[in-house]
Amino acid sequence: MKQTNYHLFDFMDFDPMLQRDEALWKAYAPSKIEERDGDIVITIPYQKQKHQEDMAPNTDSPQQAYDLVIRAYEPNIIRVFTTMTNDEMTDEDEMLQFAPEVKRLPLSLNGPLCCDLVAANGKKVGTINLSKPLLDSWSDLLPAPQSAPFITFYPDGDESKPVALSDDHFSPPRYDALPLGFCSVCCDQVATTTNERATISFQCTSDEHFVGTGERFRKMDLSGQTFQLKNQDGQGVNNRRCYKNIPFYLSSRMYGAFFHTSDYCKLSLADHSTRSVQFLNDRATLDVFLIGGKTPEEILKGYRLLTGFPAMPPLWSFGIWMSRMTYFSADEVEDICDHLRREHYPCDVIHLDTGWFRTDWLCEWKFNPERFPDPKGFIQRLKQNGFKVSLWQLPYIAQGAEQLEEAKKNHYISQPTKEEETSTGGSSNFSALDYAGTIDFTSPKATDWYKYSLLKPLLEMGVKCIKTDFGENIHMDHQYHASTPERLNNLYALLYQKAAYEVTREVAGDGIIWARAGWAGCQRYPLHWGGDSESSWAGLAGSLKGGLHLGLSGFAFWSHDVPGFHSTPDFMNSPLDEQVYVRWTQFGVFTSHMRYHGTCKREPWHYPNIAPIVKRWWKLRYRLIPYIVEQSEQACRSGLPLVQALLIHHPDDRQVWNIDDEYYFGNEFLVCPVMNSQNKRDIYLPEGLWVNFLTGERLEGGRWHYQMEVPLDQMPVFVRPGASIKVYPDDVDSTDDMNLSKATTIEITKDFKGIIPE
Repeated sequence: MKQTNYHLFDFMDFDPMLQRDEALWKAYAPSKIEERDGDIVITIPYQKQKHQEDMAPNTDSPQQAYDLVIRAYEPNIIRVFTTMTNDEMTDEDEMLQFAPEVKRLPLSLNGPLCCDLVAANGKKVGTINLSKPLLDSWSDLLPAPQSAPFITFYPDGDESKPVALSDDHFSPPRYDALPLGFCSVCCDQVATTTNERATISFQCTSDEHFVGTGERFRKMDLSGQTFQLKNQDGQGVNNRRCYKNIPFYLSSRMYGAFFHTSDYCKLSLADHSTRSVQFLNDRATLDVFLIGGKTPEEILKGYRLLTGFPAMPPLWSFGIWMSRMTYFSADEVEDICDHLRREHYPCDVIHLDTGWFRTDWLCEWKFNPERFPDPKGFIQRLKQNGFKVSLWQLPYIAQGAEQLEEAKKNHYISQPTKEEETSTGGSSNFSALDYAGTIDFTSPKATDWYKYSLLKPLLEMGVKCIKTDFGENIHMDHQYHASTPERLNNLYALLYQKAAYEVTREVAGDGIIWARAGWAGCQRYPLHWGGDSESSWAGLAGSLKGGLHLGLSGFAFWSHDVPGFHSTPDFMNSPLDEQVYVRWTQFGVFTSHMRYHGTCKREPWHYPNIAPIVKRWWKLRYRLIPYIVEQSEQACRSGLPLVQALLIHHPDDRQVWNIDDEYYFGNEFLVCPVMNSQNKRDIYLPEGLWVNFLTGERLEGGRWHYQMEVPLDQMPVFVRPGASIKVYPDDVDSTDDMNLSKATTIEITKDFKGIIPE
């Protein structure tokens, strides 16, 4: 057991043996407060602590002072910034993309001992309490508490939901959270001290819930957990590893916190202390945006106002995507596409995974000339048959790749720090290839090389989408043009996906990628899928959890591999469970995008017992595309995702902060996937009357409906009486056959009898 259950070691990452030459510095009460160019600047003294487990000031060391800058923006945003490393506050970088609505609000001070922070619009957005605490002294058993900054924020001006710094301790020597603090480390070799690791903490309540933080494969309420915000290959959807960490959380007290950093960081949501939310950054800089609002959607919109809104994907992307790992030839692909058309399985995209190169997995961005002798003609034939082509690739250059020498010579890839380099830090978790380097998207020349030498020729052939796989890991012992690997690793996904998205939009005309990794800002470049899920009930449940939290982290569009990526127990070769295939298909119909992919056959005709059911659900998917387009357009200008946790619509219903197996699809459908082999599930319906969209059955809400029977060909999907659902009136083979002006509307009246897929 290496965990100590003490804040200094488990959260602040101090050496439990106290053998590292490092020091903790605690924030004290402000020594100066002033208004400066519309900001409130607070001088915070920090007192060095003794190098021991218990907290005690080391008065032999002089205090260090650093400015804490408080800035306000419309609408309902407070920014808190401090640095012990001379970083500069910026309003624009790769993560930040302020919308025009975001405008600075000058702040002023009001009052002597309890300084109110008042914005130019008249709202009180904070308080700095300088009064001395009341005491009724009767004991000197323990030392007096150390000084602390008592600062409270009201991001939207609502003083009933304060966000206050947390000076959280059991006794003066025993701290569980610091309001502000940092660490300094001495380097004996050069006798210098550097500042690193800064922390900020906010008070929380005993009944507070937290959601978001990225594609978190966890239950809905994240309270009581600590997360390492460090992108990794998740290798599934049922563990702690995370492809898409987002340094943002949403609180049930109706505020959000965005920690503007790409550094490795840590977030404790009422875990190390149930009284505190704590953030630790590996760099001694803190830049926190507190976002207020009356609803989750309003807060999520505030986050997008800071980091960017999702772009609208093309119409064809909302159709079915067909793939497996992998197709190996033009003949194989065309046979599958002909089969889809011949049997009228509607489908829009054919995806070629790792097998289109001269060697499987050896990514060289060129078709195998023997198995794909005429790639341009092949792509054009598929286009004429209503299919768009998506191609797999990754951002690493392998030993043996055609582009290796060019990439090394021009520093298009990361450079080894040692003369003899054997690292495979960026390698795939499937391929045995040795990857020589990571494409360096911090270099403009390398970025242009990737866009215009590697991707553009494929897009000019007619390819419509690039699968930007991987990107969660980079070569950590390499050098990069404009960043250290530690600061780049989380941000890499954003730079990678931006490059692919931009050139795809420029050349192919459609802005879309198919991405797995993620960080703050990646929501601007749709779309993202949930990674390598197990084809099982656990994989289905884990995928939905991840998608719900990602939607609560600023992302509008999200997909997943139907019916799960890999088999079990034999990863590559165990046959699929047909019930899982059907249930995952039903779930996929009610998500923003729907791709079949995995390690063995995914085409429905290989499973004749269930193929008729699958085809009916595919046809329903295409009938719903007008609705999906309508809801997607709304999501691109609001804070809403397509797959919405129930709490987005019912934040005052305490039940829904714990429900992660139901969701809204857009604003109208309440979807309850069946995720077990018993064809039963418990269903919670919020207050009001609900109508089963498939059967027309009416059920009362505000209660649970236990052990409801659900035949394999059905799934509980509910709408409200009076709802209007746009649908396409005809069956089609692809969206090429659609004219959305022909869309009709289903009105959920008292006479509505349901729309069972036919």
